[in-house]
Amino acid sequence: MNGRPPVARKRLGPLSGLKVVEFAGVGPGPMAAMLLADLGATVLRIDRKQPVELGLKRALSFQLLLRSRSSIALDLKNPKAVELALQIVGGADALIEGFRPGVMERLGLGPDVCMAQNPRLVYGRITGWGQSGPLAQAVGHDLNYIAITGALNAIGQYGQPPTIPLNLLGDFAGGALYMAFGLLAGIIEARNSGKGQVVDAAIVDGVMSLQTSLFGMLAAGMHNPERGTNALDSGAHFYNVYQCADGRWVSVAPIEGRFHSELLSRLEIDPEAIGDHQDRQNWPKARALLVERFKTRTRDEWRALLEGTDACFAPVLSWEEARQHPHIAARGTLIEIDGIVQPAPAPRFSRTVPEQPTSPEEICTENTREALAAWLDGEQIANLLADGIVE
Repeated sequence: MNGRPPVARKRLGPLSGLKVVEFAGVGPGPMAAMLLADLGATVLRIDRKQPVELGLKRALSFQLLLRSRSSIALDLKNPKAVELALQIVGGADALIEGFRPGVMERLGLGPDVCMAQNPRLVYGRITGWGQSGPLAQAVGHDLNYIAITGALNAIGQYGQPPTIPLNLLGDFAGGALYMAFGLLAGIIEARNSGKGQVVDAAIVDGVMSLQTSLFGMLAAGMHNPERGTNALDSGAHFYNVYQCADGRWVSVAPIEGRFHSELLSRLEIDPEAIGDHQDRQNWPKARALLVERFKTRTRDEWRALLEGTDACFAPVLSWEEARQHPHIAARGTLIEIDGIVQPAPAPRFSRTVPEQPTSPEEICTENTREALAAWLDGEQIANLLADGIVE
């Protein structure tokens, strides 16, 4: 350890100056923290002496949800470590935790204690089932949460089992995004009122919220409960994927009449062979026509004819192919950091442009000193290290 005092550094971006404490968890909590850190928030991750295992084992450099922030290790069974955590929370705008309900209270870090220390604190709690209800104490993962909301049952082709949409829909869309959104809403309100509050971000609530439009269509009689029979779930020919001559796939989505006409014109299909494209009775014959037509050329031949037109077309690409696509490349949607390709921060800002994310950091003495510099003074940090409260 060198003798220089640690220097606090603000990250660039629209959330620069915002301070967030993240208690180490898995999945949506780290993702929410990453989203805030990517946009400039100073996020300190409080890990355990034995760091949390992020679901599927992999080296730290590949745990990309931990990018753009620092971590320290605390034994929260040690009262002095809990005292330190509370001191850090006292200087935060927001807190993120993803334990089962009651765990933070047993650690002495529940909302009442933390908000007594910091009345303006926005205390974010992210779980699958939420803080209340019969399943609040049950374990689960993304698949279980989207299953209970009806979303999983609605995804897939007719006559086939439900299709598992990776863990994008529950953990990250219904969980992390709603957590980040809720925290920012709470912070805005706290700056007006001077009072913090608890944000209960349940993945089941977020996923249900994402289905709002579908519930409207269901109530209007426009969406069948049976998957694979509707306009947006592969039931319709005009919102579907098709295999090409080379075995690769393309997607088409010309829902509106003028775009549908454009697709048929470029495919050289007579519109009268299909009839009204939004009449469900015409979908099977229309799909058969498109299946036959798309098999006559390779995917890249169809790209040359359809990509960039009003036919609402895109090739179905692998991740490696997506990286090489001219549009993705031109926008810099994927970036490379320390040899690892990963998504760039999103969304984009015209004036307060975020800096490039930084790789996940090892917990070590030097990194700990720098991580704490935004929260404590140099003498406090030195004493904590000397006493072994942080490692």
